[in-house]
Amino acid sequence: MQLIEKAPAKINLGLDTPYHHQDGAEEWNMVMTSVDLADYVEIQTLTKHKRIRVASDSGFLPNDQRNLAYQAAHLLQARFHIDEGVNIRIKKNIPVAAGLGGGSSDAAAVLRGLNQLWDLGLSWQELAKLGLEIDSDVPYCVYGRTAHVRGRGERITPLSKLPAAWVVLAKPKVSVSTPSILQQIRYDDLEHPDIDGLLRGIRDQDIDAMCAVMGNVLEPLTAHRYPEITQLKQQMMKFGADVAQMSGTGPTVFGLCSKQSRAQRVFNGMKGFCREVYLVRPLP
Repeated sequence: MQLIEKAPAKINLGLDTPYHHQDGAEEWNMVMTSVDLADYVEIQTLTKHKRIRVASDSGFLPNDQRNLAYQAAHLLQARFHIDEGVNIRIKKNIPVAAGLGGGSSDAAAVLRGLNQLWDLGLSWQELAKLGLEIDSDVPYCVYGRTAHVRGRGERITPLSKLPAAWVVLAKPKVSVSTPSILQQIRYDDLEHPDIDGLLRGIRDQDIDAMCAVMGNVLEPLTAHRYPEITQLKQQMMKFGADVAQMSGTGPTVFGLCSKQSRAQRVFNGMKGFCREVYLVRPLP
């Protein structure tokens, strides 16, 4: 048996961490949405053995236990005592190590797909709870829609759809290690974004109010190490984006535009500064 799951990229419209837990894990307060740049994950179950195999068309992706899609299959296989193996093939469209949640979305796709193929009957809440054992972004990616994300990443509150908008993504030639950025957090020095104001803007379908309060508390940390992030932001604003911001721990910068013509202008302009540029829309 086999199926193909779509694994969309995510962006952080708002990202804050108010404190960390005693075990060192961050408490998150985020607003996330998914966009129509996606990997495609083909999942095939095998009855002859219990091996898990991962293959992709990307030379930058590990195909062993380090791969989050592999970890998702192994988690379900072990937790529910499944005697079948799995072949996973990933058609990679989301840039790797970009702050767009590609690996987490692939893992979420495997959780959703194997939940069907193995007839596990798990709810999205149950899948999200399992996903937290893999990575803090996996619970959100199980849902793959605009949501308020809290806790360690497991408290997902779906939100109404965003106002009409277009998104330009630009990834510079650097790759960012999330743990290395998180280790730099000094909570007394953080400038926390207005997540409540962002939630009000979404509720009121007011894109101007949203853009006025969007923010990523980790952006100064990553941009200090990689100044090209600030340069990309400045260029996006120069070309006409309503707001420009880093996603996740970076390095991808996205620009939000309320008008398609302006988004096209930003996209065309950014192609002169960055090789990996995408014009996408938030998923409904």
